[in-house]
Amino acid sequence: MANTQVMFYQLEDQAGHSIALDELHACFQAAYFYRQRQRVFILAESQEQAHQIDELLWSFDPESFVPHNLIGEGPNNGSPVEISWQAPTNRRNVLINLTSTVPDFAQHFANIVDFVPHQEQLKQLARERFKAYRQLGFQIGNQTAASVSTKTD
Repeated sequence: MANTQVMFYQLEDQAGHSIALDELHACFQAAYFYRQRQRVFILAESQEQAHQIDELLWSFDPESFVPHNLIGEGPNNGSPVEISWQAPTNRRNVLINLTSTVPDFAQHFANIVDFVPHQEQLKQLARERFKAYRQLGFQIGNQTAASVSTKTD
């Protein structure tokens, strides 16, 4: 699917933040696409991270609820936002990639959200994902992620 659009968000320095910025921005992106009536799949690096995203989606924005579930939970076709560390089982429009590689099912999505962390080692992995997406023929853009407050009460 050469029409796949990839957007890389460049993250600010993690220092002083209590929540991982890629996870927080994944929640913001999931909420944005949910409001656009898109079905979202968040691919976590691990089962532990998937559970963290699940918890964060409950609390990151007290003003808006984002219906979500971990893969295998919830309704048969999953809720609008599904979180997993494994390949999706339902058709989705949007992939939010929190892993260090390009998943082998990336071409099944119309939109992909990826992140460029501030740390140099992680930035290099993002460059490799950028090259892999480009080799797949995807259209790639990038922008700076909005600054966010991660204060916890």
